[in-house]
Amino acid sequence: MLKNKRQGGEIVEITVKFKLLLRKEQMNQLEHISKEYINAVNDIVSSMVLAENKLKLTSKNVIANMPSAVKNQAIRDAKSIFSKYKKQIRRNLKKKSDKEIKVPVLKKPVCIWNNQNYSLKDGILSLPIMIHGKSQRIQVKTLITDYQLNNLEYKLGALRITRRSGKWIAQISISIPEPIATGESVMGVDLGLKVPAVAVTDSGKTKFFGNGRMNKYIKRKFRAKRKELGKAKKLNNIRKLDDKEQRWMKDQDHKVSREIVRFAIKNNVSVIQLEQLTNIRNTAKTSRKNEKNLHTWSFYRLAQDIEYKAKLSGIAIEYVNPKHTSQKCPNCNTLNKAKDRKYKCSCGFKTHRDRLDAMNIMNAPVIDGNSLSA
Repeated sequence: MLKNKRQGGEIVEITVKFKLLLRKEQMNQLEHISKEYINAVNDIVSSMVLAENKLKLTSKNVIANMPSAVKNQAIRDAKSIFSKYKKQIRRNLKKKSDKEIKVPVLKKPVCIWNNQNYSLKDGILSLPIMIHGKSQRIQVKTLITDYQLNNLEYKLGALRITRRSGKWIAQISISIPEPIATGESVMGVDLGLKVPAVAVTDSGKTKFFGNGRMNKYIKRKFRAKRKELGKAKKLNNIRKLDDKEQRWMKDQDHKVSREIVRFAIKNNVSVIQLEQLTNIRNTAKTSRKNEKNLHTWSFYRLAQDIEYKAKLSGIAIEYVNPKHTSQKCPNCNTLNKAKDRKYKCSCGFKTHRDRLDAMNIMNAPVIDGNSLSA
């Protein structure tokens, strides 16, 4: 049953990340321009907040030791941040909320160049910075895989350079034509904790993804280490541990989402359906002992990873209403509560509880707007 065969031809925005192999001098140069950049953006945003309006600025109005092109990018970033701030203010007024909306402030080192002001060729990244008061280009070696090189053949967007855990990372946005869907099948995917993901196709093929027990064990180790560091008041080590945990969680989501999309391709799937993520923390099946894991795991990020990889493979993503997906029998539509991990209906139908969710998600009505949190 093909519910909605999608048409291709759209543009998919992806981000290619790679490491920079810097000399000590280049590290200092990027450190300097990154601090100049975030200070410039923060100053511009503060000026707009005081004026209560976007200001018409040029590079001449920005006092910072940066090339004009980078100053102009800082202005664009500041306008974007100010627009989001004003939107939050309007939303607050509409809700008649007394919640204080703080002015956003950039803190972590970052600098952005638009696609007209840098080049990448033969693994060398060329970009302008200020040296002795003049705009000059530096040539930076990169560490890029063959897979990343293939993506970099498409139209390049903005270059973003950040420092994470002492390493400098480059991110380039890429516009890739979305492949045309050729599949004839629909697949439902249920996200959870004990089982990170379960997929069911409309032909009944089922696969469980990830290792919930391992995830729980690793997170418990991180939590214990964080408690130990907290007692020793080693705040810097706690921050490093938090970064390490986030990288580990992102890696798990990357692996699970990749396996899900591969399974979809193998089974000729053109549409993957996921549940709407609003209130998932309230509706997700968990015990009290799993509650800490529930509130630190990002279902949203995993759903985004699935969507991102699916689009690159020509597979559409739809979000559905999750109402009764864990109770409704696919055979007779009666509602039953599962016991432990088993679901059984009086009509004779029985299956794994998470597989039931995936089956019902596959057949649930699509939410208008196709949003993760609409």
